[in-house]
Amino acid sequence: MKNRFDLIIFDWDGTLIDSIDWIARCLQNASNDTRHAMPDYQAAKDVIGLSIERAIEALFPAANADEVLDLVNRYETAYFSKKISRDDLFSGIYEMLETLNQAGFKLAVATGKTREGLDEALDATNTRDLFCLTRCADETKSKPHPLMLEEIMAYTKISPERTLMVGDSTHDLQMALNAGIASIGVASGAHNPKQLQDCQPLHCFLQTTELLPHFI
Repeated sequence: MKNRFDLIIFDWDGTLIDSIDWIARCLQNASNDTRHAMPDYQAAKDVIGLSIERAIEALFPAANADEVLDLVNRYETAYFSKKISRDDLFSGIYEMLETLNQAGFKLAVATGKTREGLDEALDATNTRDLFCLTRCADETKSKPHPLMLEEIMAYTKISPERTLMVGDSTHDLQMALNAGIASIGVASGAHNPKQLQDCQPLHCFLQTTELLPHFI
């Protein structure tokens, strides 16, 4: 694949950083002291990758607009109570990103996180300078709409044929399909290999670092 792609776009949570369990627990606990029942763990995992508003709406379909806002605020308060560091990246991820960067690949992030959340994570993990561009769900359209991928490709002036999306959820891979680009699934986060394979990735790896030998 090393001669096929110039731009590699990564999801963040569950792809580069080991955060899925924490996000799912915070989504579940957002319902505390409200009229809404706590969603089960898998349901919470299934919405990770969507914008937080769409995730909350999917988990709590009976919530009205004010309740959605309250649930989002509850989630964000819980989520930001935990400080992360480079140690939260999956093993070998930082070194993989450095190696790809030094080899001349353009790297980017397309995430369902808010800009505030991603900026905090980039600074905490010291990875900001490894990416040429990052796009978040609160500054464009939520996955699986292809707009954030289209914006990254427009910025880098790299065609869909030379672009690869790497993600741990069906939202990531469906976004890639919608954008007309190839994808790789990684079963380190929200969804299992069978679910990922349904979205027609080129490969499905257990960990993101398994893609490195295919490029270097």
